Amino acid sequence: MSFTLAIVGRPNVGKSTLFNRLVGKRLALVDDQPGVTRDLREGEARLMDLRFTVIDTAGLEEATDESLQGRMRRLTERAVEMADACLFIVDARDGLLPADEVFADILRRKNAHVILAANKAEGKAGEGGYLEAFSLGLGEPIRMSGEHGEGMGELYDALLPIEKEFAERAAQTNPEIDVDISEDDADAPRVPTNEKPLQVAVIGRPNAGKSTLINNLIGEERLLTGPEAGITRDSISLRFEWGGVPTRIFDTAGMRKRAKVQEKLEKLSVSDGLRAVKFAEVVVVLLDAEIPFEQQDLRIADLAEREGRAVVVAVNKWDAEPEKQAKLKVLRESFERLLPQLRGAPLVTISAKTGKGLDRLHAAVMRAHEIWNRRVKTAQLNGWLAEMIAAHPPPAPGGRRIKLRYMTQVKARPPGFVVMCSHPDKLPESYSRYLVNGLREDFDMPGTPIRLTMRDQGDKNPYKNRKKSTPSRLRKHLGKGRADG
Repeated sequence: MSFTLAIVGRPNVGKSTLFNRLVGKRLALVDDQPGVTRDLREGEARLMDLRFTVIDTAGLEEATDESLQGRMRRLTERAVEMADACLFIVDARDGLLPADEVFADILRRKNAHVILAANKAEGKAGEGGYLEAFSLGLGEPIRMSGEHGEGMGELYDALLPIEKEFAERAAQTNPEIDVDISEDDADAPRVPTNEKPLQVAVIGRPNAGKSTLINNLIGEERLLTGPEAGITRDSISLRFEWGGVPTRIFDTAGMRKRAKVQEKLEKLSVSDGLRAVKFAEVVVVLLDAEIPFEQQDLRIADLAEREGRAVVVAVNKWDAEPEKQAKLKVLRESFERLLPQLRGAPLVTISAKTGKGLDRLHAAVMRAHEIWNRRVKTAQLNGWLAEMIAAHPPPAPGGRRIKLRYMTQVKARPPGFVVMCSHPDKLPESYSRYLVNGLREDFDMPGTPIRLTMRDQGDKNPYKNRKKSTPSRLRKHLGKGRADG
């Protein structure tokens, strides 16, 4: 999905009806009475050739207290801040109400891309409300009917420039991953620049100290911190020079166990954090020294590895640890046992509060980034493969040994290798792990995700599967002999 569109407006202006039309399903409950929608609902929208995420929100209420309506309003306002664009809907039949003017001012301050639409504008009944909508100062309103599908072409025209803008932003922001390479590829690993900075995401459970760490790194109190868990709601990116390296760092919302994530706002925040991982090149998994390697920490680290990102594990609040040497030994043993897929990844101890250990964290991030870019020549790989096969030959299912013919690196960021072999479907996963572990040790690639693919080279024997027959010359010779006899 290229961008996110939040549909907002007063209760009962037709937001859910339009949402259902955009996603092509009746996902949202629709009724004539106001206030049916109470929380946020996401869907994958299709509008001609546009693909984007659309969010149906609760009707904007004027309440600001702790009542249900007040909580619904705060949730909707937060969705407005996190969305890339907003579609503000007014009811053309009811005309403008004072609440519409209040909400227009809120949207103007909270989101840079606001599209105004006058819904239920079909027929003469909506003419007056449509004309009144111009007074909101949000540009020319789109005249539409979500129920009858009118105005979809005008909505497409309004969304197209936004889609192009965010596509360009994504092209500049997204990291280059799974980069194809060849044997003679002279393109060295990418060096971070001001235009394409090193992208680092800091992820972890709530209250691990992510925002405190980033404030210390950038040298100013840019992010709200405190003893309460879950202060950060959405991923925030900041640019700074880290040891002379242009860097964009993402602070993310704490990720709790899925069963504990009940609030819709927290679900949206976690989703935003997952998106930050996809924008990153290096992911720093921040643990709390008091309770490291809980189940959720392991899931977060595994997520970063599955996304193919370089991973650094940082143990925070080390200044408060009384038995440092004994605790460090336990941490390393737990890391090796619980995260074998990240074998060799750097584990550093830091104090985000005092700044101790941040130089080691910088060195670990830079080394992880360099390994993530690692490239190995084909000649070296095949010499190494021959030694690995000699030390531990592949199995022979059914008495027929699997032949590993040759190997090459086809991608970087993260390193990806292909082994051409016979019967790749019969090669056990344990043998692939044996080769991956060997690559890590022998080519100095600890911790980084390694993609290893077994591919069938195909049989080069042209006579395979052909019916056995007597060659034509021999048939003629035998026929002639029989005739002479």
